[in-house]
Amino acid sequence: MCSNCRRAPAWRQVMNNEQIAFGARLRAALQHARVVESPSHLARLLARFGGEPVSPQAVSSWLRGRAVPRQANLKALAKMLSLDPQHLQFGEQARSGARPGRAALRLHPNDRLALETFLGLSARQRRLVRELIDEFAALHGRRDDG
Repeated sequence: MCSNCRRAPAWRQVMNNEQIAFGARLRAALQHARVVESPSHLARLLARFGGEPVSPQAVSSWLRGRAVPRQANLKALAKMLSLDPQHLQFGEQARSGARPGRAALRLHPNDRLALETFLGLSARQRRLVRELIDEFAALHGRRDDG
């Protein structure tokens, strides 16, 4: 066999398969959460969920299955998507280690940030926001009735 025709080492093939599978899981999770698959948008959102700064090119490589993020960014992605980090990284085989109830409430990442901000408000401010939401809900209800 010629030197240019050598096959990749077995460990490299396994790693490539894991990267491809991760990319597929990430794209599916983004679609399920209704988050746009924009690398620049995801790079900005990642920082808001505790991730380390990354370039849009790095995020693009995750989405295409060419790389897997470092642990801090994997955890931030999982938090953003309301998933267990183990499930995002390893898929179905990690289910036995998943925390119960973790995915019970799936929120869009922007809604999750809004809730976290809301919870950081004073009791008076939270009451005002709830009243505003009640007003919007009442207007929405009247529009549906008419």
